[in-house]
Amino acid sequence: MYKTSKLVLENGSVFTGSSFGIEGETIGEVCFNTGMTGYQEILTDPSYCGQLITMTYPHIGNYGINPKDVESNKIQAAGFIVREETVIPSNFRSTQSLGDYLCEQKIVGIQEIDTRMLTRIIRDEGAMNGIISTTDLNKKSLLQKVNAAPSMNGMDLAKVVSTKKNYVWGKENRRHGTRAGSKETLQDKITNSLPLTSQPFKVAAIDYGIKHNILRLLESNGCSITVFPATVTMTEILDFNPDGIFLSNGPGDPAAVTYGIKTVKELLGKKPIFGICLGHQILALALGAETYKLKFGHRGCNHPVKNLQTGKVEITSQNHGFAVDIETLPKNVKITHSSLNDQTVEGLRCTDVPAFSVQYHPESSPGPHDSRYLFEEFITLMSEKLYA
Repeated sequence: MYKTSKLVLENGSVFTGSSFGIEGETIGEVCFNTGMTGYQEILTDPSYCGQLITMTYPHIGNYGINPKDVESNKIQAAGFIVREETVIPSNFRSTQSLGDYLCEQKIVGIQEIDTRMLTRIIRDEGAMNGIISTTDLNKKSLLQKVNAAPSMNGMDLAKVVSTKKNYVWGKENRRHGTRAGSKETLQDKITNSLPLTSQPFKVAAIDYGIKHNILRLLESNGCSITVFPATVTMTEILDFNPDGIFLSNGPGDPAAVTYGIKTVKELLGKKPIFGICLGHQILALALGAETYKLKFGHRGCNHPVKNLQTGKVEITSQNHGFAVDIETLPKNVKITHSSLNDQTVEGLRCTDVPAFSVQYHPESSPGPHDSRYLFEEFITLMSEKLYA
């Protein structure tokens, strides 16, 4: 049976609901995602490390969990908040329910609370820390714990989620593994039989919290990828001699990733660079710009972004709590994409070195596919450099 659970925010707001997942206590920054689907990808996205994710859509878990739709090897979120868990999923790919998945991954969740009210509080007052507990239901005690927790400002979480050693993305990575009783499909057999030696472009991907679908799309666009830790140095990258460098997404405050900013600054002009999300922010910081924390962030699958080069509007998937300060961009940087919701910087390109980036997620897992052309632009940039 479900146990009574409480969510307490640092502003003193209290929500009483029922537990799902394991019993226990967890603290993190409370954020909300407006996506109607994609909860499995969201939970396993390393960019959500240290956060309590609120889903604004009321029914979560409808299609269950499967071992293929993951963005990393585990749930990265600190906790999960939903209006109602679907306990009996309906999908032929499902191997377990959402609640069972949270228990397996030892994640604390809460349901049966007013997620609309919670979302309005975050929108009105800004992102703030919160605590979910099934073991301590005393408001005063929980408030003391949550107020003692560190802010996301100044927090370096890239080191937490990054790989600790280099690895080559290949067949063993593509195969997500099958659970007991799960059969390999024909599509799996075809995917896992693809050769790994035919890719003409050698890419060094710096892992600040990289998503699997980014690696899949780089590979499908003709790249062989070696993934490096967030702390990799310029010398290690140049010794590898890649055709291009990819800067990944990731969690936390970009300004705190000082080692990454230093490395990217040293690499500018030496190899083509493409960055996404945290990688976009780190590139901007390396170029001399500044970043700042958004009031409540951008998280969802339907954010409109204008491509300032073509005039077209792209519907994008987003997940970030920080943004690049437009007023601090140097003269050698051109803004390529802008948010139609709040006019924040969504893309930039250097005019004097081969480097560009976007704040949103063109790999779109979950989300639309409007912006996947950006991977082709990276290929073009490497081609121009390679065959110049």
